[in-house]
Amino acid sequence: MSTPALPGEPFAEAAGEAVETAVMSVRLIMAIADAVRRHQQRQKKGEEDELPPAEKAAVDAKEELKDLLPADISAALLKDADWPQLAQQMMALKQAGVDLEQLLPRVGEIAVSVRDQVSANEERIAKEGTGEWEKMLRETLPAGPVREAILSSPAWPDMAATMAQMDERGVDVRQLLAAAHDEGLGVDQAIAKVIAAGEAPTTSRDAILSWGPLTEGLDLPKDLDLSDRDRAFRQVAISAQDNQRFTRMVREAMPGRERDADLMVAARQWPVVASRMAKMESAGQPVKEHLAGLMKDTSWETGQGSLGTRLLHATSDALRRPPGTSAAGARPKVSSAAARSQSSTVGPTRAQAPKKGPAPAEPGVAAHREAGPAKQGRTR
Repeated sequence: MSTPALPGEPFAEAAGEAVETAVMSVRLIMAIADAVRRHQQRQKKGEEDELPPAEKAAVDAKEELKDLLPADISAALLKDADWPQLAQQMMALKQAGVDLEQLLPRVGEIAVSVRDQVSANEERIAKEGTGEWEKMLRETLPAGPVREAILSSPAWPDMAATMAQMDERGVDVRQLLAAAHDEGLGVDQAIAKVIAAGEAPTTSRDAILSWGPLTEGLDLPKDLDLSDRDRAFRQVAISAQDNQRFTRMVREAMPGRERDADLMVAARQWPVVASRMAKMESAGQPVKEHLAGLMKDTSWETGQGSLGTRLLHATSDALRRPPGTSAAGARPKVSSAAARSQSSTVGPTRAQAPKKGPAPAEPGVAAHREAGPAKQGRTR
């Protein structure tokens, strides 16, 4: 573990978690190198060389570090509680014939990569810190111009931070959002009249093509735009973190078929399926149990269209039916006799022997063909 830096020191101001992690990577690499040295010496000589004295090693190793490691990582190493041990390992490697001028720059490259990865991850987490509030917006506000305006606004991170502060102070943020939505809707309508755009928004082609079983029970915007994936995820209030998690859930549900899962995630309508998974999670439904049906019923392997699209529709179907049931088993069985009685193309058939059980009081009649006043005249 590293010793706490004093306030005001460069390490305390600039190192942070990213450099701390980079230092850990250096210690790990040097420990592995030292283990290799010890093993090699035991194999060749029957014993390993003693480590050089800690104080002298610390001084000599500090000289070796000059210009061979990035300044922030080098400074962090020298302040680390494990520095004396690390220095001994470095000087033991040098005595054993390892060229530190070649080794340390390569170690430095690895440490820089680790530092940058941690920094990027911190930035990503900071950006995705609004995910909780995106979900609250989706649950509280109906799809429409107000919700879309909030989530697409450059000021959205500041709005989410304000919501978090108000929530910590005991404010009912949901109630506040519901009231603000009504005011926002009034503003939207007033401006629409001014710019002569008072008509209802035209339903987008993506919304039309997605309508049906794929969107059953979902609250999706009429102007759904699947051509811009980032915007589509904003429209359905799915954060990048949630999308990655849902993608991982699908891949885990299809062991050995991860490439097929990736094709499905790349499909145009994947944000719609991700939206259904988010809604099920919010309702406490077992998403993973539903996804398990994809490997129990693999009828999606064949059929019309691309594999990714077939799998996408199969996933949507699996999410909507009870876990453990197949696509065929979940569909209601159709009575052929009833179907014939309702058909407009099949004529009268020979009477059939009644089956055991009470006969229906009236033959089934399709809703759109209910009997009306009889018409007189010839029929075709």
